[in-house]
Order: sequence, then structure tokens, then C-alpha cells
Amino acid sequence: MPQLDVNGASLYFETAGSAEHPALLLIHAGIANLRMWDPQIAALAKDHFVVRFDTRGYGRSETQNVDFSNRADALAILDHVGVLKATVIGCSRGGSIAIDLALESPGRILGLVTVGSGPSGFPEVELTDREDELFDGLDAAYDAGEWETLNRLEAELWDFGPLRDKADLDPAFVETAYALNLANLPHAEEQPIPIPLDPPAYGRVTDISVPTLVAVGDHDITPALTQYEYLLTTIPNADGCRFPDAAHIPSVEQAAEFERVLVDWLATHSL
Repeated sequence: MPQLDVNGASLYFETAGSAEHPALLLIHAGIANLRMWDPQIAALAKDHFVVRFDTRGYGRSETQNVDFSNRADALAILDHVGVLKATVIGCSRGGSIAIDLALESPGRILGLVTVGSGPSGFPEVELTDREDELFDGLDAAYDAGEWETLNRLEAELWDFGPLRDKADLDPAFVETAYALNLANLPHAEEQPIPIPLDPPAYGRVTDISVPTLVAVGDHDITPALTQYEYLLTTIPNADGCRFPDAAHIPSVEQAAEFERVLVDWLATHSL
């Protein structure tokens, strides 16, 4: 099992494709792990070197409760597999890490793709009444230490969206959504301390000069939709894509369409 020991952690990673091809670094959402990219790996690996890893506190990675940088972890993975520059593709929390990385280490980034993500330091966005209700449920489960309940509620809020009933969704997607977050349950009580980007990315994304694709699912929560509009209109020459039949993880829920959009965009920008 490929693991990289770095700064109090053992990071699990996988690669696919030839190292001679352009590199892609995939960073998963906070309600998933690297398995969320499984549907796209075969297509991407045809003409890319695909690198993905479980960030601290997720999937098969392990960590001590130490101060750490998500950006440094990502670069450590790239260094370990011999990649100097990559297009970074991140979903949700993973997209925020990707944005931070593009600002902190621009010389390592060839392109940027964010999905349902916002820049670090983004101002608080007012929630709808329904979203407030759902987040109150998450808070109650957290305060009670009911980790299994919290894990399930997280998947339902983010993956299904605040206004959709899981009974109306593809049962295979529902099962996968639960499973992707369930793999993180063993890490519920880990408390590594992330070192934030200083200053944060909000207000700085105009400095991002690489080709950028900003994506979101139409059924995502209000903050994600607001952050999408901000990134699309603020990052110079950013391309945008909305997935009408998905919430927070369109790469899973609308896997074929997400793959088509991503592969076409990479080819358009020679990445």
C-alpha cells in the first residue's frame, strides 16, 4: 500500500498512467476520500499521469495531532512521485486547498479546477432556513459525540443537497455517497491542526493566472453557489460549468458528464 511519511502523518496515495504524460493532482472533498475520483481515472490516465491522495483525517491516511500545512502535504506527494508541475483538481475542501496551493506555489501549478469550492477566508454567507435546520442537526450530533450520525448527516446534506429527498435519487449514488464518507469515520476524533494560508485566498484570486475551470452542482448549498459566482467572475479568464442534476460531488453523481467536461477542458487548454 503506497504511503508517504511526512510531518507526523502517513499519507496514502495512488497513481495511474505514465509519468511521461502531463500530471494531474486530484484532491477529494471533505465528505469523501480519493475513491470519489474512481469513475474518471481510466479516462484521465490515457494521456495524463494521475496522482491522488487521502488528506490528513481521511480515508487510509493516518496522522498525529500536529500542526501541518495541507499545501505542504500536497507538494510532498508531488515531490515523492517526481512531479514538478501539475494541474490541480479539487472538490469542496479539496478545491480550497488547490486554490491556496496555486497562490502559495504558483510555479508548481499548470492549471486549476475547483468543484463546489470557495477560497479560504471567504465571508460568511447567509443560509436558507432549511440549510440552517440541517446544519443545526450536524452541530447537535457533533456536540453529543454521535460520530456515526454526524457522518451520515454530512453525506445527506452535502451529497444530496438541502432540497432533495434521497428517495428521488439513484440508489447506487446514494449508497456510494454514504460509503465515501463512512471511510472517514475512524478519523472522527483525530485533531491535526491545519496551518492556514496567510493572508487567505479571498481577495487574492485575481493573482491566479493559470487556466481555471470553476464548477458547481445546481443542488449545492447557498455558500457553494455564491462562491462559484465569486470565483468565476474574479479569477482572470476563468471558465465555468454548472451541473443541473448534481449537488456537491458531480464527479460521482454525474460521472460521465463530469468526465466529458473535464477531459474536453484539459484538451482545450493543452493541459
